[in-house]
Amino acid sequence: MFDPDKIKGIIFDYGGTVDSNGVHWAEVIRTAYESLHIHVGLEAFREAYKHGERVLAKNRVVLPGHNFWHVLRLKVEAQLQWLAENSHLPACDNLSRCVSEIADWCYASAQISINAARPVLKKLSERYPLLLVTNFYGNIESVLKDFYLREFFTTVIESAVVGVRKPDPAIFRLAVDQSGFTAAELAVVGDSYDKDIIPATAAGCQTIWLKKAGWNPCTGNETAGLIITDFAQLKGIFSL
Repeated sequence: MFDPDKIKGIIFDYGGTVDSNGVHWAEVIRTAYESLHIHVGLEAFREAYKHGERVLAKNRVVLPGHNFWHVLRLKVEAQLQWLAENSHLPACDNLSRCVSEIADWCYASAQISINAARPVLKKLSERYPLLLVTNFYGNIESVLKDFYLREFFTTVIESAVVGVRKPDPAIFRLAVDQSGFTAAELAVVGDSYDKDIIPATAAGCQTIWLKKAGWNPCTGNETAGLIITDFAQLKGIFSL
């Protein structure tokens, strides 16, 4: 049960929520592949995507000053290298050019979603303290500044900085502690049922699930305080 009258602050997820309007980034990147005529089988792509995430997590190749385009380029480079090494990559006469084109496409896609989300965040920030809780690579501050979003968040909690990752509810408890409110006075907005909604609920927060194309299909048994299908629906929920 979602009670907007009790809400005194809002916690946002970042990746997949603010920057892609609920669409998992694997889906965004695969759409970029297809749009640029780089046709890869679904299972091979999913393995390449997971490989890219492991490369970025283990090797600390993302630097604090990197913006999102740099992150995308590193992700896609790792993906295409894996696909090429495993004979899944169709003809690509210039790997570096393919990487840059995919990164450019995805960065432009993120800008579209963020440009739509920014005025909503601005309005919300005028009425509520906004907090950000994200699994990221140690450069979320640079990403937020690049997209002109940093000013809207009073608190930013990043997994690579605090040493706790979703779906551990402890990362949401950190946000509750820093907010100065009780958990029930905070709404968590996120696109991932497993990484946002379940742990936020365990931490005692109210939840708003931005439900679109996720990594795993829904079972039909998922629940949240509210379910929305577009970031802009927050305007109606909070009477902006």
